[in-house]
Amino acid sequence: MTTSIATTPDNTWTAMRLKFAAPLRNERTSATADHADYIGLENIESWTGKIIESESKSNDTAQEDAGLANVFKKGDVLFGKLRPYLAKACHAPRDGVCSTELLVMQPVPTLHPRFLLYSLLTPDFVGAVDASTFGAKMPRASWDFIGSLEIRLPNIGAQSIIANYLDRETARIDGLIAEKERMLALLEEKRAALISRVVTRGLDPNAPLKPSGQEWLGEIPAHWEVLRLKFATSGIDQGTSPQCYSYPAAPGEWGVLKTGCVNGGEFREQENKALPDENESLPEIEVHQGDVLMSRASGSVDLIGSVAHVASQPAARLMLSDKIYRLRVRGDVLNPRYLVLAMGARYLRHQIKLVISGAEGLANNIAKSDVMELLLLVPPILEQRRIVDDLDRAISSDKALCGSLGKSIALAKERRAALITAAVTGQLPLEEMTA
Repeated sequence: MTTSIATTPDNTWTAMRLKFAAPLRNERTSATADHADYIGLENIESWTGKIIESESKSNDTAQEDAGLANVFKKGDVLFGKLRPYLAKACHAPRDGVCSTELLVMQPVPTLHPRFLLYSLLTPDFVGAVDASTFGAKMPRASWDFIGSLEIRLPNIGAQSIIANYLDRETARIDGLIAEKERMLALLEEKRAALISRVVTRGLDPNAPLKPSGQEWLGEIPAHWEVLRLKFATSGIDQGTSPQCYSYPAAPGEWGVLKTGCVNGGEFREQENKALPDENESLPEIEVHQGDVLMSRASGSVDLIGSVAHVASQPAARLMLSDKIYRLRVRGDVLNPRYLVLAMGARYLRHQIKLVISGAEGLANNIAKSDVMELLLLVPPILEQRRIVDDLDRAISSDKALCGSLGKSIALAKERRAALITAAVTGQLPLEEMTA
């Protein structure tokens, strides 16, 4: 990482290699993630340096499985060497133990710990470390490389001013980001509630009701039917998962869909892997415009049963994988887009979760037979189309607002990173930071 030496009116900045400014603390002890003062990678928020509580247990290395952890002392600075692009770093508020994937640095007396932390969280530093990693599935950086990187230091008094300034300013920016993220979450909840209400009660709030026949479902519009999915479809297809390349198929080439292609109720055709030429393509399981696809298996129960409609013909020739079902919808009974909206509703998610097999984080899946037995609320076909049109308009408007909020959040995060970089490289005058 190269940064020119900057000066301020009262202070000359000097360069020092990290291994001399903050030597590594090489102390290990017998401890696991159950230790009261344990910090794992999952306990550190990316890019912010914040320590977060988590009930999940770290399983990053065999050393941790064997019960080994790094020791840190109050005032040390921790930096994640595994997947360094995540920018996991923090200032230790107490003595404790941590994941062996966290490097423990001891700042020398002339280095303010929080100035060091902010220096480690600049895009330049994180990018340099990430470029040095080795290992494809679990990329790690070595201390030999990280320790050789230079950081720029004013005197300890100036470092303290800069650290305090960044504490204040990043807290303000983080507050704005958190507020916008809460707004996004509320919009998503509102959208989900709207869809659930409309696909269980319809668009007319004054429509006569009747008992659904299911205690957990309650009353439904009197002119609607309750059908098992097998009576609204003509069957269900499943694909195969041959060895594929790691990159997506080009237009016209064959590829195999990944499970994430239906996450969030939207079809993502780029979520596929190119099929090698030596592997046989299977036209009978090729995906076409109008298909309704469902995720069969996932490590997360919340993603199993995700459904998406293929609105247009994919550019590549994509095949179903063994983790993706295709529901052959009967057009005279069911509008495909209505089915997608209904499958995300609470009453259907409730049914799906009841029949998922497997343990959380492992091979969770839903069987074809269980999918076909799902109970579905079915309005007349013309009413389904009106519901689809109404909900799609509402969803489109909602997504535009979410997109605007998302851009605002991204800009705030960019501003945060730029501010940190400017402060720790001497681009901001000290008098500005003390005002």
